[in-house]
Amino acid sequence: QVQLVESGGGLEQAGGSLRLSCLASGRTFSIGARAWFRQAPGKEREFVSAINWSGSSRSYADSVKGRFTISRDNAKNTQYLQMNNLKPEDTAVYYCAAGEITYTSDRQRSYEYWGQGTQVTVSS
Repeated sequence: QVQLVESGGGLEQAGGSLRLSCLASGRTFSIGARAWFRQAPGKEREFVSAINWSGSSRSYADSVKGRFTISRDNAKNTQYLQMNNLKPEDTAVYYCAAGEITYTSDRQRSYEYWGQGTQVTVSS
C-alpha cells in the first residue's frame, strides 16, 4: 500500500501563488506516474496535471497550462504543484494521486492511490 499526504493549501488572492506538496510513504517503489486532480464545490473531480516517473513527460489541463507546473523529487518521495497567477476558478480541493502506470494519464482510474485532499481558496 501507498499513503499520500498533501500539504500547502490555503487562502490566496487572485494573481498570487501557492505550492502544493504530496509526500508518499509505504510501498513507494511501486509508484510510477503521479498526478493532481481537483474538485470544486458542486462539480466533479477533474484532472489538473500528471508526471511520469522520470519527469520527462508532463501533461496539463488546458485551464492551468502556462500557470501551473508539476514536478517530483523521487529521492524525497514527493510531488509538487507550483500554482502561479491563481484565479478564483482555481478554488477547489486538490488531491494528489499515484499509480503504477509508467505513462501520464488524465483518467482517475489510472491511479490506485489518493491523498485526502487540501483546500485551495482564491479570492478575487
